[in-house]
Amino acid sequence: MSPRQRSRIQTCDEAAARGRLGDARAQLELAELAAGDSTPEQRNAAASCAVLAGIAAADAACCKALGQRSRSQNHRDALELVRQVTPGGADAAKQLERLLGLKDQAQYGFEGVGGRRALTALRQARALVAFAEGVLARQ
Repeated sequence: MSPRQRSRIQTCDEAAARGRLGDARAQLELAELAAGDSTPEQRNAAASCAVLAGIAAADAACCKALGQRSRSQNHRDALELVRQVTPGGADAAKQLERLLGLKDQAQYGFEGVGGRRALTALRQARALVAFAEGVLARQ
């Protein structure tokens, strides 16, 4: 790992993992307030919260399992770390990658997030939160 890559990694412990899991759960709870038949603005907000829940859940799992998390401005750099978490990291990385693909549209785009896409984002965020909960439950 190059010094440049190392600078984008932050060491963390189980307490930090639990804090990030709390953040993930809170974002997921907010995301679930808007259903698929909500207004376009509510769907955008829900999808944005789902993305943030996924990022926080990935941080939590990585902190617990690896003792580090990504601090890169590019959230996609976290995918390599998430893949290293075993078991389940490869699937979790796929879920996170899909959520990250929605981030710009949900947070900055002029095109709204459709109802189906918002519900998919919620499912992906739920899966990542469940993954992090499972990682934190391990001894």
